[in-house]
Amino acid sequence: MTKHPYPTVDIIIEIGGGILLIKRKNPPFGWALPGGFVDYGESLEDAAVREAKEETGLDIKLLSQFHTYSDPDRDKRIHTISTVFIAKADGEPKPGDDAKDLLIFQKDSLPEEMAFDHKRILDDYLVKIGSGI
Repeated sequence: MTKHPYPTVDIIIEIGGGILLIKRKNPPFGWALPGGFVDYGESLEDAAVREAKEETGLDIKLLSQFHTYSDPDRDKRIHTISTVFIAKADGEPKPGDDAKDLLIFQKDSLPEEMAFDHKRILDDYLVKIGSGI
């Protein structure tokens, strides 16, 4: 049987001048971008909207596809390939699904320790928005 990587999505949700992160209630623990696995028959965009709603209770507006991260070690459990989206949201987020808690972090005070490769993703994002690209 041939093994294949699993497609996932992660969402950088801009809200209230900051970035919304969830605190995971399942391993690997820590702060993370909202996101998860793409269901069979589901587009990446639909998966991003669904995962954001399940984990934060928010209806998001996708602004753009940011980047795809494919390092086989990005998730220690299995090989995943994540397409990251940038989105905006309004409203009051509430933790749900895999989220134990959530918080809006200012862009200059993001947590140093994060699950998966989400620190790298946010570092790349901050470089992009800082450079105006």
